[in-house]
Amino acid sequence: MTSTPAIPRHIAIVMDGNGRWAKARHRPRSFGHNAGRKAVREVVEGCLRQGVEALTLFAFSSENWRRPQDEVGALMELFVRALDKEVDELLQQGVRLRFIGDLAAFDAPLRKRMHAAMARTAGNDRLHMNVAVNYGGRWDIVQAARRAAAAVGRGELRAEDIDEATLGRWTSLAELPPLDLFIRTGGECRISNFLLWQAAYAELHFTDTLWPDFDQACLQRAIDDYASRERRFGRTGEQVARARPTQDSAC
Repeated sequence: MTSTPAIPRHIAIVMDGNGRWAKARHRPRSFGHNAGRKAVREVVEGCLRQGVEALTLFAFSSENWRRPQDEVGALMELFVRALDKEVDELLQQGVRLRFIGDLAAFDAPLRKRMHAAMARTAGNDRLHMNVAVNYGGRWDIVQAARRAAAAVGRGELRAEDIDEATLGRWTSLAELPPLDLFIRTGGECRISNFLLWQAAYAELHFTDTLWPDFDQACLQRAIDDYASRERRFGRTGEQVARARPTQDSAC
């Protein structure tokens, strides 16, 4: 028995490289974002096949509002079309869809579609698929701190009783398995304010593959890389080895 399960329970992906993929084909950036939908389907199918419990995708960060207005507009239109076209398939596949982030920044019709999609798939549990939109890791921690402060103000919690476990209950995805594998496509080696709290002990996997070209084979390579690592969580390798069950005890 190894110290790292072969299949991560929770995978997060920064879907990077859509614009560069489109530029290489002399097409607008929106063309690359649209092409990335195929990669999303590939990853969802791969996670379902592998038995992954949760998948979290970084679709639109709180910093992405700074991009050119035509690109932001194209992304919003893509969200609407994707919701209209993909939810039925996700429902049939047993996927529960959830959006995380500050949804208040989106216009009312898009928010209505988001909430409707979440409600339609709420009964599914084969795969928990979280799409981070207008999301930032620092925002996530701040909103958790605000909830803790509000609980203190209501007299439900003492400030001195706030610890990591307490604060963590108010962060996004707190009810899901801890993040095991963090993937970023597109060749950049940074986490870009994504799941800062949740990624504390995640294994990081960076690939040069641009997001529209990411498929189930790429996902499998990332999972194989994850499975080859020893996760120590602050312990030494010797401590991990001593903690492994023996062949007899495993039986």
